[in-house]
Amino acid sequence: MTVGKRIFAATRLAKADDAPLYMRVKRLVNEAVDDGTLQAGDAIPSERDVADMLNVSRVTVRKAFTELVNEGLLTQRRGSGTYVGGVPQRLEQPLSRLTSFSEDMKLRGLETHAQWLSRATEFATPEEALKLSLSPSDRVSRFKRLRFANGTPMAIEEAVIPERFLPDVHAVQASLYAALDARGFKPVRALQRLHAIGLEGEEAAMLEVAPGAAALFIERVSYLPDGRAVEFTTSHYRGDLYDFVAELTLAAETLP
Repeated sequence: MTVGKRIFAATRLAKADDAPLYMRVKRLVNEAVDDGTLQAGDAIPSERDVADMLNVSRVTVRKAFTELVNEGLLTQRRGSGTYVGGVPQRLEQPLSRLTSFSEDMKLRGLETHAQWLSRATEFATPEEALKLSLSPSDRVSRFKRLRFANGTPMAIEEAVIPERFLPDVHAVQASLYAALDARGFKPVRALQRLHAIGLEGEEAAMLEVAPGAAALFIERVSYLPDGRAVEFTTSHYRGDLYDFVAELTLAAETLP
């Protein structure tokens, strides 16, 4: 008997409680992950196969899988199938420390890689010129990547660097900050803004989440020690796997 048939045996579903059917299907997957039957990266049978094995409708299985994807336990890859997520735990990113995505993931012991979506040298847009204190005729090096940790898509990142700081777009390999550091232009501070959005269309598909899933939109402007703006980056981070954490302290009261 295959692993899939053991996990999705109709007899196991019949022994469940009176919870809705889709909740019982979710429970079978959760139990298989908890007891080690399913490991990170393992493939899950198709919705049709699971429905056939459990004698339930595909709608029921689809609802269970959609919730598990939104919770980060499963990931769905277009044209490939459904898999156990590679980074099921939520990651916390301190807002008080300026690090690159690669540096941050390596500190956690996670393997990182990026899929290049585009990179080019172009004229700055009006917004980029404003953020980076450029003139309309200035050019920028633009980098757009899909960032992964342990094989799980985590963020879509678009970084814009004034051309004078990084003229060769192919100089960036794993880390943008490493490329800047090699030229003596590594940023030392940044201003960052965050707000919540819902992912739709191509962005949801690339991050392997359901349309409408929550994400964090992050806008960052980074600066050199002399105050010049060196980086303008906008990113979409998966809301189901990423938390940004700030440490707050109570200001000392001024004595009369």
